[in-house]
Parts: sequence; structure tokens; C-alpha cells
Amino acid sequence: MRTKSRRASRPSRKRALRVAVQYACRAAGAPSAARLRSYARAARPAAIDVTLRVVGAAEGRRLNRNYRGADRATNVLAFASGDVVLCHPIVVREARLQGKTLQAHYAHLVVHAMLHLRGYVHGRLRDAKRMEKREIAILARLGYGDPYAAPIRA
Repeated sequence: MRTKSRRASRPSRKRALRVAVQYACRAAGAPSAARLRSYARAARPAAIDVTLRVVGAAEGRRLNRNYRGADRATNVLAFASGDVVLCHPIVVREARLQGKTLQAHYAHLVVHAMLHLRGYVHGRLRDAKRMEKREIAILARLGYGDPYAAPIRA
């Protein structure tokens, strides 16, 4: 007589988020791959694989033109497939103009993109406020201030 062997049931573990980081340009001052991964994981996206790609202005412009119809580079693009593109020259310029550190601005943009991948939108004021509130909370846990607060100028 055959007996069925039973495995002890294990609690199911959630698969960890895998985050690949690519630098497709010289990105002086950009956060390390490990730091970019920590920003992405802090936003607790669904268990999808994510690629963060840091690009130059030409690639950022081409992608924005092809996918959004805007013939200019933009700071961040998030694709439902889990690809996030960060345009380094734009991020650097915005950080300087907004009086933020480059690390803080990268953190904000990665968190922002990851929330988009989770389904957050900001087309309407109510949705934008909800998304901003979530961004502020996540960034605070990472040790960064409110990215929407006006910078203090001396």
C-alpha cells in the first residue's frame, strides 16, 4: 500500500522586488545602484521586476518623443512594464533650480515613478494630493524632506 507523503505547509513568502539599475550615460553625482534600489523598494511596489535606467539628454528626448509625443527630454518616465527612465541632465538641472540635493531629487523621482507603477496618478487635484502625501511619507522614511516644500533661500 502506497502512502502519500505530505510536505509540511510553509507560509507563502512574497517574492522580493528585483531592481536592475543601468547607467547609459556619464552620471556624475548620481546615486549608487544600491541607493537607487533602496529608493525603489521603499515605495513597496507590486512584486514586479523593475529596471531603473539613467540616461543622457538624447535618449531621454527620444523616449519622451516616441512614447509621450513631446520632443524634449523629461526628468522621469515610468512604463507599465516596470521600466523607469531617469534623464540625468534634467534631474541635475531641476535639483539645482529647486535648491535640492541631487540625492534627494533622485529619491523623489524614483519614488514618484514607483508609485505610478503601483497605479497612482495625478491628473486630478484629489489624486495628486493623495500621491503627494504618499511620496512625502516614503521620502521621510528615507530621511528626506518634503519635496513639495519651497526651498529656504538665505
